[in-house]
Amino acid sequence: MTPSLRHLRVFLAVLDRRSITAAARACHVSQPAASQAMARLEAEAGMALIHHGRDGSGPTEAGALFGRRVRRALGRLDLSLAGVAPRLVLTATRAQLQALIAVRDAQNFTRAAQRLGLAQPTVHRAVSQLESEAARPLFLRSGKRMEPTRAAQLLADAARLCFSELEQASAELADLAGREAGQIVIGAMPLSRSSVLPRVVADYRAKRPRIPLRIMDGPYDDLLSGLRRGEIDLLIGALRQPVPVPDVVQERLFTDDLVLVARPGHPLVTGRPDVAALARFPWIVPRADTPARAQFDHALDRLGGAAVTRPAMIECGSAVLMRELLTLSDHIGCISRLQASAEIALGALARLDVALPDTARAIGVTTRADWLPTAAQAQFMDSLRRLAAVPRPGA
Repeated sequence: MTPSLRHLRVFLAVLDRRSITAAARACHVSQPAASQAMARLEAEAGMALIHHGRDGSGPTEAGALFGRRVRRALGRLDLSLAGVAPRLVLTATRAQLQALIAVRDAQNFTRAAQRLGLAQPTVHRAVSQLESEAARPLFLRSGKRMEPTRAAQLLADAARLCFSELEQASAELADLAGREAGQIVIGAMPLSRSSVLPRVVADYRAKRPRIPLRIMDGPYDDLLSGLRRGEIDLLIGALRQPVPVPDVVQERLFTDDLVLVARPGHPLVTGRPDVAALARFPWIVPRADTPARAQFDHALDRLGGAAVTRPAMIECGSAVLMRELLTLSDHIGCISRLQASAEIALGALARLDVALPDTARAIGVTTRADWLPTAAQAQFMDSLRRLAAVPRPGA
């Protein structure tokens, strides 16, 4: 469903006033126009959203479900629209806001038009109409780039969250009708990609074989930004302490720690090497901007690493690259116990008998504080919570 914002406002007015005629008056449109808006919405939904009869126009089960999502979507959007210019609450259209998001992301009208599959003048006109209604510029030209103002940034974020909520509304209606719709977008940090996520996805696929899953990786800050903008539904991986921003919540699923690994047959695999022995070999360690690296540095100091020359280090965020380097050389790797568990169980890597103090860390899921999952998303969360507690072989 891609309903117009005006039709959605009429729908909410019908729910509030239990009458299409009263809703038309409240929205300053004619009664035929309000009836046409409701007919269009119900046609897109493929089901009745209100009861059509002399006793009023109360919501059906589908209408109540849809109405809850629409209120959340428009409530978030209208607050931002009013912050730019109160008039935009009445005049801004879906097409204009989609153009705003595209230009904000691309910082160029031509690239924004390409992303939307529209002509460049069409996108330029849509943004110009928003600026005209707002009586202020939303972008400032800087060379060939269009720099969004703070107002444009906030409005684009609110619009994206609104559209994400409306997509979830459509998915819930489809689920109610026995159809699969929508998707789940997962931000996956390294540990989850190699340990937790494969089992959860396999389990979920057996229950919901037709729901598209999109798994995104990247730096934590990028994934967190995507989550907050509504592009990502949930993040799985190491939790941050304290919580990085107030509009997200973290749920701990289990605890992991760091271990040292090497190839089978490495000179340090047998016995209990001290830090001086470890320092004679090159290392592969987490990147400097990660919690795991901070824990590793702290643990090495606790073991007496400050008293010896630090070993040569390769910073690496890829478990696959680390594994290949370890099998080809005498490097020592520092990695999550769970990430290494499958390789250790298969005999591809061996764990060194060295305890790294104070490296326990909480692993879990991060979501928006106001996130309301669909039935399909809630089922994925159930699989995640259940399987995250099951230990893997070799862990």
